[in-house]
Amino acid sequence: MHFTADHIAETYRLGAGPWALAPVTRGALGQIWRFSGNGSSWAVKELLFGCDEEQVRREAELRQAAEGLGIASPRLFPNRHGAYVSHVTASSGSSGSSGSSGSSGSSGSSGGSYVKLYAWIDGAEADASDPGILDWCGRTMALLHTAGQGASETPDSWYERSPQDVEWKALHKQVHQAGLPWAEALGRFIDTSAAEMARWVTPADPGDLVTSHLDLQPQNVLVGRDGPVLLDWDNAGVTSAEREFARAVYVWSGGNHVDIDSARRLARAYRGAGGRAAITGPQSFSMLFATALNFVYVQAECALDQTVTAAQREFASRQVVDSLRGMPDLEVVSRLAAALDAVR
Repeated sequence: MHFTADHIAETYRLGAGPWALAPVTRGALGQIWRFSGNGSSWAVKELLFGCDEEQVRREAELRQAAEGLGIASPRLFPNRHGAYVSHVTASSGSSGSSGSSGSSGSSGSSGGSYVKLYAWIDGAEADASDPGILDWCGRTMALLHTAGQGASETPDSWYERSPQDVEWKALHKQVHQAGLPWAEALGRFIDTSAAEMARWVTPADPGDLVTSHLDLQPQNVLVGRDGPVLLDWDNAGVTSAEREFARAVYVWSGGNHVDIDSARRLARAYRGAGGRAAITGPQSFSMLFATALNFVYVQAECALDQTVTAAQREFASRQVVDSLRGMPDLEVVSRLAAALDAVR
């Protein structure tokens, strides 16, 4: 961290303190801090690998459109310059820039950190086994797809391309040479599941594109006193409605421990709220496969990267190990696709 609570207060014109910052949780791209004082609290998201102004603009616009349709999310506050992302240093705060989804590159924030400030939300993580939450998820995705209709940009390659065999082999060689304890497990994955999943990763149909959240999963939903609130809009962008819907159904119905009844309930709620996407087979899960493969790849790269901190490399190593244990099972995905074929 390259900032203090007073730097945040100055950047967002919050007045005199005393102010306090406390770490809450760490994700793949950022650290969440609770910023509090004078009887109020906010969530500060420190972006560990940089960010991109265009990405933040998409996030702010989609949030506004979604709010008009009744989707609750934490308010994203502008800084004193009117920007929604800030480069905070020991001396001042200013608008900053952000990077592509899933990237593990350098933050580019020499002497400072890129941060965003949100309203603090109290609540519990969504229970994916709760029928009411499944209904909410289906309706919310349908509303997001309504709000994001008419997209024409090309989706980020994170969602449409996966590492090629030569890339995997080169990465595995580096991991092996570095003596990382999960090198053998990564090699087995490359030789088996990676190629099987990759053959389903293809470019999306241009006629199916929407601007959407792209990361609707239980850990990004808090259930407070007023109901569910959707968090973590950092990846908001263009994607295939069918593929985002398929990924959400897989994640919310238990992943490889799929509950078909839960999947059907979510799909019916989506359809009932006007969602137009339909799952047609394993090809509908292209986004699921691409993001799973790319995540392992970039985390493995980060675990080798001597330009990031030791803590970031250790975090990346843990992410690789956890991800390899839970990669999507093609047999489960095929069974899920068949079960949902009738939900049209």
